[in-house]
Amino acid sequence: MKNQNITLRLIIMNFLEFAVWGAYLTSMGSFLANSGFGSRIWLFFATQGFVSIFMPALMGIVADKWIPAQKVLSLCQGLAGAFMIGAGAYAMSSGSAIAFGPFYALYTMSIAFFMPTIAISNSVAFNALEVSGKDPIKDFPPIRVFGTVGFICCMLFVNFVKNGNGIQFQHSYEQFLVSGILSLVLCAYALTMPNCPCKPKSEGSQSFIEATGLNAFKLFKQGQFAVFFIFSMLLGAALQITNGYANTFITSFKESTEFASTWGANNANALISLSQISETLCILLIPFCMKKFGIKKVMLIAMFAWVFRFGFFGLGNPGSGVWLFVLSCIVYGVAFDFFNISGSLYVNQNTSSDIRSSAQGLFMLMTNGLGASIGTWAAGKVVNACVYNAAVPAWDKAWYIFAAYSFVVAVAFMILFKDPSKQQN
Repeated sequence: MKNQNITLRLIIMNFLEFAVWGAYLTSMGSFLANSGFGSRIWLFFATQGFVSIFMPALMGIVADKWIPAQKVLSLCQGLAGAFMIGAGAYAMSSGSAIAFGPFYALYTMSIAFFMPTIAISNSVAFNALEVSGKDPIKDFPPIRVFGTVGFICCMLFVNFVKNGNGIQFQHSYEQFLVSGILSLVLCAYALTMPNCPCKPKSEGSQSFIEATGLNAFKLFKQGQFAVFFIFSMLLGAALQITNGYANTFITSFKESTEFASTWGANNANALISLSQISETLCILLIPFCMKKFGIKKVMLIAMFAWVFRFGFFGLGNPGSGVWLFVLSCIVYGVAFDFFNISGSLYVNQNTSSDIRSSAQGLFMLMTNGLGASIGTWAAGKVVNACVYNAAVPAWDKAWYIFAAYSFVVAVAFMILFKDPSKQQN
């Protein structure tokens, strides 16, 4: 295919990339709770962080040094899809007697190969735009919007489609089958992307660190880059909390006679999808905000948005307080995009081409790796104490604790991180 079609081709790639995730990410908690694993929801989301500690960085190094990034993307999606279909098939064959061990093992293998694809797909997109003479900062965000569109489409699909027993996919194993099938589609499609050549070996001898791409970790020697990565980890702790618990939290209102018949309590995934709709709009603001305000202010906006994201959940309900849930979903777009997308662009701008994929993997390690694993583990402790192990469940208390944490991180970032553009002036 020719480069003039690159925008459309990248739109399709991003649509599939995040449709894979959207099929189960926000609804898996409901399935786990219904399967008797409510107190272990945190573990499934923390596992995404555990594998992100090493897999994105490892696959980034492979893409930089040995195998073109588009082929690494294809390989990872193929394996992720096969294992996810295996998890769904196991749950289907087990009925109500799902054993934790086999299901968790298949799920873990799937996400171990899926999580690196988020960073690798960014590298594939940035490379394709650059070789086509386009500006990633200007041209990537509108393309990335369609990744969120894919996520939303899958969220709504599993919300409204029911299986033969009349159960919505968002509460059943079918969500994993949908995700796995889409992964296999992207496995094939990724091979049509423009080639991302591995960096040629330099003449003369190379150290082990240079040969393997681990020199991306040298970025920690740069003071403000180290601060950026540390706060990426601290804010990354908040990323998966609502994905893990929002659906279960909203659905829990069905147990109350006051809210049992409300639309929100019965269509949690559709309600939560407003978050992703907001995300599609907020992505378009990133080029303007990055150039107008710089990385520090953009990330500060994201951090304070997380405060409101959690706080509104604590205050709201699916009845008369549903408007607070809607506000929470609106600010999510700012909270997620202004951190993830702008952070990825910041890394791309401030690293050399020979370690760019590795640096993107390092960013993923700090956010969706260390940050998400520590954050979801801590969130699980909070939710179990406030909800699953409490005499009277207090979801609102848990949400307020998360809001307070985000506020402290934002204030500390405001004090410690210096805007790179001001340092250069």
